[in-house]
Amino acid sequence: MLEEVQQLQKAAVAEIEAAADLQALEELRVRHLGRKSPLSQIMKQIGALPATERRALGQISGAAKKALQDALEGRQSQLQEKAEAGDAFDVTLPGRRPLAGKLHPLSQLSDELIAIFQGMGFSVADGPEIEDEYHNFDALNTPADHPARDLHDTFYLEDGRLLRTHTSTVQIRVMESSAPPIRIISLGRCYRKDSVDATHHFAFHQIEGLYVDENVSFADLKGTIEVMGRQLLGATTQVRFRPHFFPFTEPSVEYDFSCSLCGGDNARCRICKGTGWIEIGGAGMVDPAVFTAVKYDSERYTGFAFGLGIERIAMIRSGIDDIRLFLENDLRFTRQF
Repeated sequence: MLEEVQQLQKAAVAEIEAAADLQALEELRVRHLGRKSPLSQIMKQIGALPATERRALGQISGAAKKALQDALEGRQSQLQEKAEAGDAFDVTLPGRRPLAGKLHPLSQLSDELIAIFQGMGFSVADGPEIEDEYHNFDALNTPADHPARDLHDTFYLEDGRLLRTHTSTVQIRVMESSAPPIRIISLGRCYRKDSVDATHHFAFHQIEGLYVDENVSFADLKGTIEVMGRQLLGATTQVRFRPHFFPFTEPSVEYDFSCSLCGGDNARCRICKGTGWIEIGGAGMVDPAVFTAVKYDSERYTGFAFGLGIERIAMIRSGIDDIRLFLENDLRFTRQF
């Protein structure tokens, strides 16, 4: 049996070294090292042999297997080098034009929103995505028993901090470090424990605005939102306010834009469902309690704040029906914008 193993090794190595391509080499690997190969069948019999024969056959069978593996690896390297040499770069061919990159659709819309508000005198402010409870809740007049502070709504970290649930935190930080007048927008990624579906995601993007000065009125808020809506969705866009409640504004409203797709005349409209209005975001006059938290004189200063989801505007304008597409990095999607 020892001679049989040696003959198998010699014949197999010769076949491997003569393999013409990688496919043939793979077939030889299965034939000589697979479970049904002659060498494998011999090695299965080792345990049944007497102890005196078992050691010798085990050693020579192991050495044969190692020799076959080395021969396979060596021939594979040779064939791969040969294939790569055949595909060598031809310097006489004309050059390939590189593909130009593009901004992500959310980045494009963010830049457009920044330009719109800069045209109205707003500047851009930024802040951290990892926040503390004070800036995310307390300073925004959100009480300790508010549902938004529950563990099932907010991502808390082990050190007690959290992932910001809105970009209003930036407004607080700006007011803490600056005196009025203030006219800023803040935009960026936010996080909430939402179940992911076609219209919700645990990570999303917001833009919020804040204007604080003497004699700032609700009319200023309405005019600002109207300008934004008409530049985003068309010159005929109208704004509708509906009473609402937010802890950090008083009075508070939700605002809608008139449907730019059907004008409210089509009950099958995928955006407004025939109502003629599209829910956009929330707004209101800054609550005096917020001014107290940042040591502003609420008798002297007034202000308004507003916010909206960037994904929502992008979905409305481009007819996108699934928010998850924005974060999947599928080039077939992003190349459309």
